[in-house]
Amino acid sequence: MHKQQLIDTAHALVADDKGLLAMDESTPTCHKRFDKLGIPQTEEYRFAYRELIATTPGLSDSISGAILYDETIRQSTSDGIPIVNVLQNSGIIPGIKVDAGAKDLAGHPGEKVTEGLDGLRDRLAEYSQLGARFAKWRAVITIGPGLPTPGCYAANAHALARYAALCQEAGLVPIVEPEVLMNGDHSLARCFQVTEDALRAVFRQLYLQRVLLEGMILKPNMVVPGLDCPIQESVEEVAAATIECFQHSVPAAVPGVAFLSGGQSSELASARLNAMNVKYQSQVPWALSFSFARAIQQPAMELWAGKGENTKAAQKALYHRARCNREARRGEYDPQIDAVDAP
Repeated sequence: MHKQQLIDTAHALVADDKGLLAMDESTPTCHKRFDKLGIPQTEEYRFAYRELIATTPGLSDSISGAILYDETIRQSTSDGIPIVNVLQNSGIIPGIKVDAGAKDLAGHPGEKVTEGLDGLRDRLAEYSQLGARFAKWRAVITIGPGLPTPGCYAANAHALARYAALCQEAGLVPIVEPEVLMNGDHSLARCFQVTEDALRAVFRQLYLQRVLLEGMILKPNMVVPGLDCPIQESVEEVAAATIECFQHSVPAAVPGVAFLSGGQSSELASARLNAMNVKYQSQVPWALSFSFARAIQQPAMELWAGKGENTKAAQKALYHRARCNREARRGEYDPQIDAVDAP
């Protein structure tokens, strides 16, 4: 196992108050977002949008690593430069999404398990040759009446751990993503309990599969009330609940916790991350970072709208949101300044 290489890459992904940009949306997900904005749902437009992201000037000021989709890691820019090389040359570490998506979990109505372990060893070797230095696998946990079940926790934790072990065998840092979904009317306390149970199940399996904790990054949800819950706690209360939950369940050996945004607005995701770093940064053993997709990309996608003449404005918006999250990592994010500075 490439122990020191894994440790060095994991630390580089959360160094200098930077975070990850998830630009690994599957084709159906990308098309769904394009459709809402009237952008043609074609490979040409997917490429144009991802090229826009990868070539944003100064993006590496705030972004340490970019998670790519299979299609993107094989593409080159309009100038003929591989997108992986564009990222590397700007100081951004290339990564790759390797799961095959969440499918219905047999015998468990309303629950999912992520597939993609078959053939993963060979795919990881290929991605390493293509320039990837880390990978990502997302599991989803749904809260509902009688959900999640022990079987759902167990199936997803085991898959995440086997994926992580295969990544490390190939010299790639695994981003381990157990996401408790925000959908529903559950309370903050219910999300706390489910998140804690999910994390404990995942780390139990990571231990059994001999995953090097120092050579991985955790990508979890924040502890938040459901989107339809009538009580929406303050930014500070969410930060406190999240940190308490993670102190119960995340080993100190893990270098970084890179939160997903999970459907939060751009500004709210930044504000909650900021609140954690303001109060708890010196009290926890892991870097409190970010691995956002929509919370960084959405304003840029809306400005771009599939039109080449909007590329520079969209890149400016992308740079701005990335910078806001670097400020949040430092505990220096100000929503009022964000509103004034936003493109």
